[in-house]
Amino acid sequence: MSFSVSKKVLAAAALALAAVATAACSGGGDGGGASTGGASAGGKVTIRWSTWGSADDVKLYKGFNDDFMKRHPNIVLKLESVPKYEDYHPKLLTQLTSKTAPDVFFVGDDHVGKFVAAGVLAPLNDKLSGADSKSRPEDFFDGVYGGAKKDGQIYGVPNDTNPEVLWYGKKALKDAGITEDPAELNAAGTWTMAKYLEMNAKLKAAGKAGSLFWNWYGSTYSVIGGFGGKVWDGGRFVATTDPKSRKALETLAKGYADKTFLSVDVLPAGNGAETRFLKGDAGFYAGGRWVIDALRKGGDLANYDIVPFPSETGQPMSGAVAASYLALNKDSGNAKEAFTFLTEFVSKEGQLLRLKGGGAVPSIKGAEQVVLDDNYPAHAQTFLDVRNTGFANYPDEVAVPGLTKEINDHLLKIWTGKIPFERGMTELQSLVDGKIG
Repeated sequence: MSFSVSKKVLAAAALALAAVATAACSGGGDGGGASTGGASAGGKVTIRWSTWGSADDVKLYKGFNDDFMKRHPNIVLKLESVPKYEDYHPKLLTQLTSKTAPDVFFVGDDHVGKFVAAGVLAPLNDKLSGADSKSRPEDFFDGVYGGAKKDGQIYGVPNDTNPEVLWYGKKALKDAGITEDPAELNAAGTWTMAKYLEMNAKLKAAGKAGSLFWNWYGSTYSVIGGFGGKVWDGGRFVATTDPKSRKALETLAKGYADKTFLSVDVLPAGNGAETRFLKGDAGFYAGGRWVIDALRKGGDLANYDIVPFPSETGQPMSGAVAASYLALNKDSGNAKEAFTFLTEFVSKEGQLLRLKGGGAVPSIKGAEQVVLDDNYPAHAQTFLDVRNTGFANYPDEVAVPGLTKEINDHLLKIWTGKIPFERGMTELQSLVDGKIG
């Protein structure tokens, strides 16, 4: 879940992005070479599409691909996958620069803003609202568009989502003397940040970690929201200056320092987050629906449930939602067939087909049975509640190449004690101001 990218990769990506933007502004000739899909033998059209993921991840798309080509015998789909997330976007930027990019491609929520700014993605509003669309703009929750939507124009459609929630182990809480159930508190409107921190303190006193967090915007910004703070306001990064936000970050720093909180990114491989959570060595584990897979492999399923991140008052708040987007190459020479693939991939029927048995949450309205059909966890509806009112990473942030990673990297230095908190806040503000300035 950590989107770590080396400085070398980021530098290469930034150079590639500059080249892409220059090509987009200059027009790049007649665009005839930009579409790398084309006519195949027998008059068929080949549509290339790309994503990241392991061989097992990619297998989940085979059923959709086969079904699509059966229904569209004139279209041949060619999937091009890159195993590692950190390698995917630099490669895609290089392909876009050289006019060899696929017709349709995934873009991560922490990268989509720079692709939009580079002008390499086709605007989709008219297509999504047209007669050939199987997925309308209003079929998706507005907050999940994140940086894929700019000035009202959609440039990428959410493939699926993973709302950030708090998993908790009932036995671990009980062993720490905690008698209240977080999900029940949430239903009663009394699941507050104060109550959550109180539980974390009891877990720490019992010799356990309170919470396991991945170092990414989903967990960090959810905690800030739980204190009633803001991260961005009017195009300005205010997480270090807003009093409630600063208090949230200070609470995280102190919690990491005394091991109430553990950063999953720096845990040893043999004793990582899932191992500790399954052993009951931590009470809470921040993550998405993907956690279910680990629980099914080694946990007592009935022992675990989920709850949203707590709010300042106990009333529901907007939570972080991890998302990726399917975008259409602006220079595709087979735009009609490429859009047919895109709109069906993200449609209700498409998501029902390809998400079955996986660890994601549908991005489109009407496919909720993917989450609810197996009645697990007990409060599975929470995934949908967070998705419905949640947000993908802030457009102001994802519009700046590399900014999210630099914020995360700097915060990790604070969490691990390499930089004192006050100095860390000053440097973080200067870092962000310098990037957006």
